[in-house]
Amino acid sequence: MDSVPTVAAAPIIWQPSRDAVPPPWPVPSLGVALLRGLKCTCPACGKTKLFRGYLRVVDDCANCGAPLGSVSADDAPPYFTIFVVGHIVVPGMFMLDRSYDLPDWIQAAIWVPVTTILALGLLRPIKGATVGLMLKLGLLKARDEADNA
Repeated sequence: MDSVPTVAAAPIIWQPSRDAVPPPWPVPSLGVALLRGLKCTCPACGKTKLFRGYLRVVDDCANCGAPLGSVSADDAPPYFTIFVVGHIVVPGMFMLDRSYDLPDWIQAAIWVPVTTILALGLLRPIKGATVGLMLKLGLLKARDEADNA
């Protein structure tokens, strides 16, 4: 039996690129970017509005020039909103159902508006926080992709 000689190779250790150029806009810490996004202000500088409509993100920050329109949050904010609203509404429904013997139409009259108001009220701040997270992590679309979207 011939045995194959084993060669002890040195482990390859990944090193980050040292010549990465920092972006021209300010890059805050993760917590600051999330809080600024929750307040619906620019996650980079916190001085201007993040939205130009209910959910339409401005193309660029007027103060610091951060490319906010290049952040593609897509479906993440609605999923996060459903997660948060569900964790508020479902326990409330169970507690109300166990505490009082209310007819189903009264339960529906209470929880349908509560769910709608919570979802619409939380969607914009959650999208702002998602944009802040993605800007902090550098998850931006190329400018030609952002123009075509």
